[in-house]
Amino acid sequence: MTAHAAPVLAAEAITSAGTGQLILAAVLGIAVVILLIAWAKWHPFLALILGAAVLGIVAGAAPGDTVTSFTAGVGSTAGSVGLLIALGSMIGALLAESGGADGIVGTIVRRFSGSALPWAMAGVAALVGLPLFFEVGVVLLVPIVLLVAQRTDVPLLKIGIPALAGLSVLHGLVPPHPGPLVAIANLNADLGLTLAFGLICAVPTVIVAGPVFGNFIAKRVPVAVPAGALMTGATRERAAVGDRPGSGPVGGQDFVDRDDLANAGAREPDEPVDAGLPAGRSGPGFWPAVLTVLLPIVLMLLRAVAELVLDEGTGLRKVFEVLGTPVVALLFGVLLAMWTLGKRAGFDRAQTSSVLGGALPPIAGILLIVAAGGGFKQVLVDAGVGNVVADAAKDANISALLLGFLVAVGIRVATGSATVATITAAGIVAPLAATLDKPEVSLLALAIGSGSLFFSHVNDAGFWLVKEYFGMTVGQTIKTWSVMETIISVVGFACVMILDIFV
Repeated sequence: MTAHAAPVLAAEAITSAGTGQLILAAVLGIAVVILLIAWAKWHPFLALILGAAVLGIVAGAAPGDTVTSFTAGVGSTAGSVGLLIALGSMIGALLAESGGADGIVGTIVRRFSGSALPWAMAGVAALVGLPLFFEVGVVLLVPIVLLVAQRTDVPLLKIGIPALAGLSVLHGLVPPHPGPLVAIANLNADLGLTLAFGLICAVPTVIVAGPVFGNFIAKRVPVAVPAGALMTGATRERAAVGDRPGSGPVGGQDFVDRDDLANAGAREPDEPVDAGLPAGRSGPGFWPAVLTVLLPIVLMLLRAVAELVLDEGTGLRKVFEVLGTPVVALLFGVLLAMWTLGKRAGFDRAQTSSVLGGALPPIAGILLIVAAGGGFKQVLVDAGVGNVVADAAKDANISALLLGFLVAVGIRVATGSATVATITAAGIVAPLAATLDKPEVSLLALAIGSGSLFFSHVNDAGFWLVKEYFGMTVGQTIKTWSVMETIISVVGFACVMILDIFV
């Protein structure tokens, strides 16, 4: 059983255009998306719709066929990826609002000091980053990083870079984050196998881009803890909104203050959740929070193992296949989080429901982008562009993994959006995936994910978020954050190529 929605394929190509016209259509369609996002500052949702329209028109497809193809891709992608993003966001919301994330961070930081601290920060960022979008992880972790740097003699970047690396690697390589999920769905890859390979690649990538690079760059770019940076609660979240220029057009999760929903009927509507709860309550505890975060991951990995070692059709394998289906695994994670995080933190039923509901508005933008990207991809496929690229790659003897990586790198640098880069690259190389065996398709998804993280710069909201939180100049941010993202991309892809030798 694979965790995906099969691509929606047209009964026949929607155009009879030749190779040259199809290539021109693809180039112009992608160029429209890039220009509208990077130059005109349009939201990727609209840019992808217009890009698909240009692609269809130039390819000579009938307008009705283009619309049908696009909407079919939107529905398929929203159905396969949208549910998982929503459920993952709910777990992340409970982890954040219950104090579970703070508990994980605090417990680990208390147990490590000195030279071990950067390694601990990388590990805790990776753990907390499993169910959280990158930007939310930053909001949770950066204040801890600033506080630790202020109270110790450890340079800020020596702690901060490992934390950022842990979050970013998980965001680009490990489901249930949107990028990996989109690549898995579009390439018809096996989620369990991709998850296993992603975790394998994540470890060395976090180490090299985190503690190793952090120790190197901290000596060369001295950054002090910015004055007035240690904010908490709703103040911190609202500051994040104002400090993220252009957050909408890049496809990241926009910050929406969940406090209005989470404090339904309690004190002031814009206070943090904690302010509306009984005095003296404590967080859910370290191990309940950790086990809740890991449950969906463990269930999906168990399904992958069962498919490898158990005979098909056996009762035990069927049980693991159902429990490890991503939507089921994440649903169990949400149900467990309602008790281990919500109830143990002192939330009543109304507050728990409000937190879960409050997790959905912030992801509306990313869901629409992902869905529109699925539509753009489907027009590429139905017009026959993917087959043209696949044939060209075969004739040129280009590795599918290298092609996917390079396409994602180009779109990422041009648009600043990892999600748009992943969607576009996966759509272009999707026909190549049909010629690969099961492990290689999963590695192709990870190669695209690695390319989508390459060199974050001024057109990426993450760049400005990191710059403002750490009080750095644009030049310092490029030397630190942008280089770190490039290291993650290159090391992650190198790991993918090494795995390709052995699988």
